[in-house]
Amino acid sequence: MYKKSTKINSFFYKLIFYFWFLFIIGISIIIIIFYAAFKGYLGNLPSTQDIENPAMKVGSEVYDSNGILLGKFFSENRTLVTYKQLPKDLVNALLAKEDIRFKYHSGIDIKSFLRAILSLGKKGGGSTISQQLAKLLFTGPSAKNKFQRIHQKLLEWVMAIELEKRYTKEEIITMYYNKFDFLYNAKGIETAAHTYFNKKVSELNLGECAILVGMLENPSLYNPRNYPDRTKKQRNLVLHQMKKYNFLNIHKYKKELEKPVKINFKIQKKDFELLTYYGEFLKKEIQEALDEYEEQTGKKLNLYSSGLKIYTSIDAKMQNYAEKAVKKHLSQLQVLFNRFQKKNKNAPFLKISQKKTKQILISAMHRTSLYQDLKQKGFKEEEIIEIFKKPQLIKLFTWKGSKKVFISPWNFIRYQKSIIQAGMLSVESSTGFIKAWVGGIDFNYFQYDHVAQTQRQVGSVFKPILYATAINELHYNPCTKISNEKFHLGKWSPRNSNGKYGGTLTLKDGLAFSVNTISARLISKITPGPVISLAKKMGIVSSIIPKHPSIALGSADLTLYEMTGAFNTFTNYGTYVKPSILVKIENENGNLIKEHVDLSRRQVFSEEVGYIMLKLMQGVVKYGTAKRLQSYYNLTGDIAGKTGTTNENSDGWFIGMIPNLTTGIWVGWEDRFSHFDSIKLGQGANMALPIWAYYMKSLYKDMNLIYHDKLLFQKPKNYQSHWDHCNDEIHHHLKEEKENVLSEEKKEEEKNSLKETIDVDENFNLEN
Repeated sequence: MYKKSTKINSFFYKLIFYFWFLFIIGISIIIIIFYAAFKGYLGNLPSTQDIENPAMKVGSEVYDSNGILLGKFFSENRTLVTYKQLPKDLVNALLAKEDIRFKYHSGIDIKSFLRAILSLGKKGGGSTISQQLAKLLFTGPSAKNKFQRIHQKLLEWVMAIELEKRYTKEEIITMYYNKFDFLYNAKGIETAAHTYFNKKVSELNLGECAILVGMLENPSLYNPRNYPDRTKKQRNLVLHQMKKYNFLNIHKYKKELEKPVKINFKIQKKDFELLTYYGEFLKKEIQEALDEYEEQTGKKLNLYSSGLKIYTSIDAKMQNYAEKAVKKHLSQLQVLFNRFQKKNKNAPFLKISQKKTKQILISAMHRTSLYQDLKQKGFKEEEIIEIFKKPQLIKLFTWKGSKKVFISPWNFIRYQKSIIQAGMLSVESSTGFIKAWVGGIDFNYFQYDHVAQTQRQVGSVFKPILYATAINELHYNPCTKISNEKFHLGKWSPRNSNGKYGGTLTLKDGLAFSVNTISARLISKITPGPVISLAKKMGIVSSIIPKHPSIALGSADLTLYEMTGAFNTFTNYGTYVKPSILVKIENENGNLIKEHVDLSRRQVFSEEVGYIMLKLMQGVVKYGTAKRLQSYYNLTGDIAGKTGTTNENSDGWFIGMIPNLTTGIWVGWEDRFSHFDSIKLGQGANMALPIWAYYMKSLYKDMNLIYHDKLLFQKPKNYQSHWDHCNDEIHHHLKEEKENVLSEEKKEEEKNSLKETIDVDENFNLEN
């Protein structure tokens, strides 16, 4: 009996010994593993800087000149919130569902951890909120391999403890909610509230809070948009947990259970992302500022993730007026163009062969994503063309909204080339700040920007630069008389649009009626060199080709951005200032990063020359090619401007100026071979000028803006007033003849304002 008792005691002692031995060994191994993980021996750990500044990508917000949010640049659509903005129910639901002892542990909840192991995860996981945040910030999605997942867990433990050391419990909850991805580009709780309920996070009710907390377990599985029944069960589970831990009383719990799942889904990407024509131009200005900031401070900021506040010169109201003006005129002009094209078997192209047409269409086909995809899959060119000629359901742009029709991609390309395009830029005179930028008719369908990207022949809108050179170099004045006889320079023999020659014209009348022989004689005296030199000083950076006298008539291909900036030199009395959008940049804390400093400002010519040019271009509006602004659109006040029309009526231009605003407009088609056959419809006075008129009428009516017809161009001290009233018989003859033509055309225009035009603009042939 004694021996038996001794054996039992011996076995018991050995059992206790081995238990404690294995326990100590196990604890030691855990400590060693944990220490190794902490030191980074088991894998790279985030640096102290990364932990103290966790990656929380926040897009940069873009504001207009009045503080209106225009959109964002972002890689992740996220808006950060503070702890105070989180509803109490949202915090309580999180604690009840995910980590009820959150306030009492230091990153690892041993009790929850052991429960998860013993139940094999059936009674919930053992991850604390701190561990889940560590996973979101540093380790990423769970690995499929069990050993890799164990390794991830170890790192998450370490990082959870590190986070607990550096942040308060409130900060950890806030970071967790700000970081979580709720799908549909809803990064963070604020964006999720907008996406699923179309409200701010602070406005969420109890049921909505429970739905979002339920999504934390699996945002795809418990997504209210796709699985409302499943979402309701998950929401009720969250509510049950809240009742269990006394965050809800039984009455409120039962009442909430009965409510259906209601969402107001509104995906955020298109609503907030800055998808507009001036986006690329603005990004370039911002990046230049950020690069400069990095050079000065050594700190790198990212446009897409640093949460910057970007303030622009764009005025949202003016932008809206500009877009409406473009749509109003072009939608009417499109009707006329379509009517004209009904008789054209090669629509929308004119005066080109079928072979040339095919080349244009094939070239356009090569630029499509469909072509690139088919080419990558190994299809031959002939096979691809066959596919392009098979009808399919395609969404078309129309002026009355999108429309789905069965059409072949081949004919779709042809259709796109029939749509009239436009560019419009409005610049504040003294500062060069851009107030409105319309790069096209609809960014959803046509992304190519016709303000800064498109280079098109400028036509007679270039003539003011020629005239300014003549005044500056030859000291001409508005009353200087130039011969209107036929002009020949080698094989170059420009013709006047009205076919009339003889006598002399003052400089003022030559520009007002856009007479080509006058421009030709000016360029022959000045030579192209000084004209090109002045153009460059006025902001023309594109190469002016050809360096031939024909540049006097506008043979160069330039951008609307360049031309509007150049004309603003006149409005600004000889001082060029580069058109810009960026006003200032602030960091996420509101500290100034960069403020616009105008380094481009330069005096190109004297105030007197600038004012003389304004007077000349006022003549264009008062009795010249842009007279319809006053006679038909009834615009009053000091207005200067110039129309422009190119070969075959492919491009129509108008740049108009009032004392504090310069606005340039180009109208044309994607391809130069699409155009009106009649100069009455194809001239700049009919294609582009009406847009300016509609735009200015809207500005004048808006009493909150600073643009009105009482503003005056300021006369310099040395300006000689007698230049305003040149005594010229031919001028009077032309004016009388012009008024007779206008009188007849005005009657027709009253019937249909777009069937006929009031003015006869210039028409030149550069090839003669």
